[in-house]
Amino acid sequence: MSAARRAPHSTDLSRSRRAGGRSGRAALLAAGAAVAALTLSACGSGGTSGGGGNTNFVAGSDGIATAAKADRKPLPSLDGETLEGEHLDLAKAYKGKILVINVWGSWCAPCRAEAPNFVKVAADTKSEGVEFVGINTRDPERGPALAFEKAHKVDYPSLYDPTGKLMLRFPKGTMNPNFIPSTLVVDRDGEIAARSQQPLNEEKLRKMIAPVLAEK
Repeated sequence: MSAARRAPHSTDLSRSRRAGGRSGRAALLAAGAAVAALTLSACGSGGTSGGGGNTNFVAGSDGIATAAKADRKPLPSLDGETLEGEHLDLAKAYKGKILVINVWGSWCAPCRAEAPNFVKVAADTKSEGVEFVGINTRDPERGPALAFEKAHKVDYPSLYDPTGKLMLRFPKGTMNPNFIPSTLVVDRDGEIAARSQQPLNEEKLRKMIAPVLAEK
């Protein structure tokens, strides 16, 4: 009789534990959804420890950070093989040019979304002395990255940096591209003038370039 009275209590406790388990799983799923939502706006860190410190730049509400001409830092030496296997040294190839550098990966959804904007603006500004180059990172093989370029008709080169070593060349106190995607605008003197660590639409990309293009 006593055991019969305790049985319902035992059943209720079991139900409570199952409910608690479901609640815990629901919380984990919610957390996972939140992380997934974040990756839609930025694929992730470039895995670098460079940058930081007193960068002397102003970050706008649009996510674009700019540096006054007197406070700019030089672009570090960036060279290596392109996705097509050719050697490229940015300092030599683009000396005296305005350079837009886009850090991307073929696996990155925001990178795919912004690619057509880069292709269009690159074509529109080339006659004004603006050059574009990519840094492809976190792609362990070149095949997917080359397919990305073909699909989006990207005709400017990209350095192949599968492990993010080029990102480590940015010293502290500079506007380093430590997220994917990231975009830098380098002025005619080879110094970093602007940075975005968000995917860019055409309007924002043009907004980044315009002030540097107006400089004499």
